[in-house]
Amino acid sequence: MRFAASQNSNPDFGASVDAACQDLVIQLGNEPPDLLFCFIMAEHREQAGQLPELIRTVTGARHVVGCTVEGVAGGNEEIESGPAISMWAAVLPDVPLAPFHVQFERTPDGLMCTGLPSADSLGWKPQAAFLLADPFSTAIDSFIGTLSHEFPAVPLLGGMASGARGIGENRLLLDEQEYQQGGVGVLIGPGVSIRSIVSQGCRPVGRTYVVTRSEQNVLHELGGKAAMLRLQEVFDEVSERDRQLISQGPHVGLARNEYQESFDRGDFFISNIIGGDRTSGALAIGNPIRTGQTVQFHVRDATTADEDLRTLLGNALKAAPAPKGALLFTCNGRGTRVFPEPHHDARMIQELAGPIPLAGFFAQGELGPISGENHIHGFTASVALFGEPEIDGR
Repeated sequence: MRFAASQNSNPDFGASVDAACQDLVIQLGNEPPDLLFCFIMAEHREQAGQLPELIRTVTGARHVVGCTVEGVAGGNEEIESGPAISMWAAVLPDVPLAPFHVQFERTPDGLMCTGLPSADSLGWKPQAAFLLADPFSTAIDSFIGTLSHEFPAVPLLGGMASGARGIGENRLLLDEQEYQQGGVGVLIGPGVSIRSIVSQGCRPVGRTYVVTRSEQNVLHELGGKAAMLRLQEVFDEVSERDRQLISQGPHVGLARNEYQESFDRGDFFISNIIGGDRTSGALAIGNPIRTGQTVQFHVRDATTADEDLRTLLGNALKAAPAPKGALLFTCNGRGTRVFPEPHHDARMIQELAGPIPLAGFFAQGELGPISGENHIHGFTASVALFGEPEIDGR
């Protein structure tokens, strides 16, 4: 099992692709990769369709999965503007792979997701699913539901293609085909360890509350009081720094398991507060919520985002053998839009887990599991760590 990654920012498309591919070939000792991910900056959009053939000619890659993006990560760097290509390749002996292209259509029974292999057709259970999708033509909740139905508890990682302003501008690549709608991805089977880290960049403030009245995505009451009154209570109790962060935009963490005795970062799915009604004291959030669920207000800033990724990655590395490769799907709202210095996420992964082959991109929505349940996120760094299979075969 071998991994490699290469990034190139030569504005000449052909030269950039050839240099990156030759680098992969050297790292892999001329062994053709079974799986290759490629991420292409939007400046190369019109030439993206040539990429799979060029890659396969030089590297002999069996499967190619890629998309156009507004920024790439590679090694310990993140390139947020200008032409660039980032590639990641893996030699995975005896690991089954099932590439797919999914599409979405409206039917009398609702949105239908087609193209994902069925459990019966595979004959093996995936370790993980990876999806690169066009945000303008993908009903991501439909895909998550379909994946959960076919393959319960299988983690979904990846992200939404970025750098486009509308449908038809993004490019999705799968083996020798180019698509402009839907999503492309791959199911990866037994024989390799794939561990996920989803850093939502938030930390909890105040105490937890039980939702005592709600309707769809509206929080009416927390612990018997209006939701806005509870937020005011938290505001009055926290430090001056946290008050500033709350004023910039608080978030609500939805506990994935309300039966826990205590909660910490990673136990919540973070949702934005999108509005409030001062008359009723209700708060509207970006996700459905139900009465009886446990919630806690959260704040986010560069320091918190740094601390969150460092903590979650550190904990994951203590619990498992050192990884041999990584894919990074980070929000296009992170990078220098959040952190005072560039390359934050890539360099932290290399600092704590590296040096390892790493590639990824700035996404318009990141995919990753929280407490075993798959979600699409915002302002998140979703990381997949690859390594040798453990004794139990995971």
